[in-house]
Amino acid sequence: MAEREYASEKAEKAEKGGKTSSLRKKFSILGPGIVLAATGVGSGDLVMSTVTGSEFGIALIWAVVIGVSLKLLLTEGVGRWTLATGKTILEGWRSLGRWTMAYFFVYVSLFGLIYGAAIATACGLMMSIMFPIMPLWAWAIIHSVAGFSLIWFGRYKIFEKVITVLIGIMFLAVVGSAVLLLPNLFTLPREALTLGIPDGATFFRILGLVGGIGGTMALAAYGYWIRAREWSDKSWIPVMRMDVTLAYVITGLFSMSLMTLSAQFLYGSGITFSGVEGMQDFLNLYGERFGKVPQLILNIGFWAATFSSLIGSWNGIPYLFADFMRNFKKKVDEVKIRKPIDEKDPAYRAFLAWLTFPSLLLLMFNQPIGLVLLYAALGSLFLPFLAITLLFLLNSKEVGPEFRNRLWNNAALVFVIIIFLTLGITKFI
Repeated sequence: MAEREYASEKAEKAEKGGKTSSLRKKFSILGPGIVLAATGVGSGDLVMSTVTGSEFGIALIWAVVIGVSLKLLLTEGVGRWTLATGKTILEGWRSLGRWTMAYFFVYVSLFGLIYGAAIATACGLMMSIMFPIMPLWAWAIIHSVAGFSLIWFGRYKIFEKVITVLIGIMFLAVVGSAVLLLPNLFTLPREALTLGIPDGATFFRILGLVGGIGGTMALAAYGYWIRAREWSDKSWIPVMRMDVTLAYVITGLFSMSLMTLSAQFLYGSGITFSGVEGMQDFLNLYGERFGKVPQLILNIGFWAATFSSLIGSWNGIPYLFADFMRNFKKKVDEVKIRKPIDEKDPAYRAFLAWLTFPSLLLLMFNQPIGLVLLYAALGSLFLPFLAITLLFLLNSKEVGPEFRNRLWNNAALVFVIIIFLTLGITKFI
């Protein structure tokens, strides 16, 4: 009798252990989503969330939820297309016509030049605040070259480990600071804590917050990160969805934490910030209120956010360019399922160099205004471009019936197109 009870107890433990092992195995394979979150959270999120919190408290925190939900929808579409068809997003775009490739080439070329300088400057700023021993531009060059070296000499798995450490630092520093100071939040006026549309929050301001959370090009690069992780077919789609959800939960928590931090000591102060440079004032004021050690911890979190965004872009965007070159040389019907692009591919390395070195010149000279305006206009129209192309691709016969868009998917994509086209056209004008 005792033996039977022991055997039954042993079997029950084995079953529980199997379930736990299975759960651990599922979470252990997650990784591209961490890279996506780290890349998508950059200087834009820092500034947008901080400014919003200082002006409106947490009243617009619902806009962050909408923003990450829309980005999740688009990224899941990219991942689903990649895994259900075995083709990359560039192959999908190529099948829709040459206009998609022309748009992408112009956009990605300008992206490499302007974004390379902008994100390196943001990294340099965060480091120069902590260690003002050299000019900001020198720190920016060091970060840009460091990112280049990591991607040039490393492999995807090494890069993923580095970026996981960075996002851990970012999460603990920023979200941890917000949690520790959360009780102070409830001392704010009622209008700063009531969810809704506060006075002064225009439609286009809210739209900018929705569109500014979670990155742009990183969404398209996600399909290459899952290939680099050897997720190769439709059986990985459930894992991919869990991975993408984790990415945007992290992104949302980060933005909400920044909003609550800035709301606690900036709301109602009349102080406004402009651009990434305003983050220095933000950190100084934070230090005056809470002390130098909390300021340093938050500064480290901001640095980790910007540098992880830099190396994520340095790793992810060259995949897109290398795939563009591969598709540019072949006819649509010749583009077959193939191995993932290698980081040593000549086109991959050429664009990695384009991201790094030409943009360094812009750190020492004024950026050409016309080029900046053109980049901003094209960049604001990238998300509707992605949504429109996904609407066609995910309803095509290339995708198996079980993975094609449902009615709600199509309705959501149409909503995304309307939202981001409105935002894009406004910025363009």
